[in-house]
Amino acid sequence: MSLEKRVQNSIRNIPDFPKPGIQFKDITPLLADPALCREIVDALAAQLSGLQLDVVMGIESRGFLFGMLLAQRLNLPFVPVRKAGKLPFHTVSHEFALEYGTAKVEVHTDAIGPGMQVLIHDDLLATGGTAGAAAELALKLGGHVAGFSFLIDLAFLDGKKALEHYSSRVESLLQY
Repeated sequence: MSLEKRVQNSIRNIPDFPKPGIQFKDITPLLADPALCREIVDALAAQLSGLQLDVVMGIESRGFLFGMLLAQRLNLPFVPVRKAGKLPFHTVSHEFALEYGTAKVEVHTDAIGPGMQVLIHDDLLATGGTAGAAAELALKLGGHVAGFSFLIDLAFLDGKKALEHYSSRVESLLQY
């Protein structure tokens, strides 16, 4: 069975969460299988071949899980992108629209240096709003968005299109 099929079989669908009409893709069952997690990280890393990267940014909170492992696999620093008010040092922030309001994300001001090639990772690409906000943070700090990496792409929401002006590399392991 292919890796994509094994990952798909391990994802739990939760109907009407966090609100009616949304089919939540729960990746926590994947975390119970260390061998599958290693294969996922290897596959995500393989998708990035040819990219020159300096750092991996992972988006709170589920983007931390595979983002940190991916950074380790690529031997790169990991930078957490957090919700406003969660980081202890000097931060830069970006506010963005959600389907149901607005949100603000932050990163430490010393996390990205001028000219750094940044990979942005999250578990799931929906509309692209959160990943786009992370890209804006990288740009505010002088970085360049080299690419995006996702475990899951909800392709029917067309989030990839929202990110293509930051980078032509928008990779995912699995599409719905």
